[in-house]
Amino acid sequence: MSCWLQDKTWEDAAKAIEASGGVAIIPVGSVEQHGYHLPLGTDSYVAITLAEDAAEQTGAVVTPPVWFGWSPHHMVRPGTITIRPEVLADLTYDIIKSVAAHGLKKIILINGHRIVNIIWMQICAERAQRELGVTVKIYDPAYMSKDIVGKLGFGPVGHAEEVESSHMLCRYPELCHLERAKDNPIKETPLFSVDPCFTHDTLCYVPSTLEHARKNAEIAGGTAGEPTKSDPEKGRIYHEHLVKNLVAVIRMLQEAG
Repeated sequence: MSCWLQDKTWEDAAKAIEASGGVAIIPVGSVEQHGYHLPLGTDSYVAITLAEDAAEQTGAVVTPPVWFGWSPHHMVRPGTITIRPEVLADLTYDIIKSVAAHGLKKIILINGHRIVNIIWMQICAERAQRELGVTVKIYDPAYMSKDIVGKLGFGPVGHAEEVESSHMLCRYPELCHLERAKDNPIKETPLFSVDPCFTHDTLCYVPSTLEHARKNAEIAGGTAGEPTKSDPEKGRIYHEHLVKNLVAVIRMLQEAG
């Protein structure tokens, strides 16, 4: 039976909630340009596929995804939809409040949109824990794969680079067009990096101005990194690592009672 809440009748939902150990997964992504070779919904697809595979092993309930994210810097290319972070925080809070009223009080927000979404997700999670008495965990693939990306030989985190592209090639090959990919190697910038694996001093991330984003878009269609190095087998290993850790987080919440 489907793990997705929207596929169930209310009676089936009640049974699934009882069997879930009170755990709900809310996949959160974005709809934004991902270079010449990946679909606009890449970030949402990443969150969706992780949620599906982990729920299948644990019985956690998965809500309909929050498809949109905060993407002002990607408005330089057609198809991008950006939602104000305060709106996203309120929307996700209301989702949490709704599922908590039905017994799903252990929430995992899967973030497919990397560091840009994390800020408003933290604000939402803190408010939900304080006001609703729920537990909220933010599961971010970039942070949750620090043990393996180096072993796989991936370059630094960018945008539509070999990490995202390898994952998508593994899970959604029919949506990928690697033959169109164009590299835009990430240059080291003094005292600044967005990569969670970066171990040196760095400023915190601020979304790019449209002017800066436009320059990247002109260089490689919006890519930052080297997607031509992508490998679906590496994507499989990366995916399985993330699912394993997500299952572990769900189990910990279920066992907490």
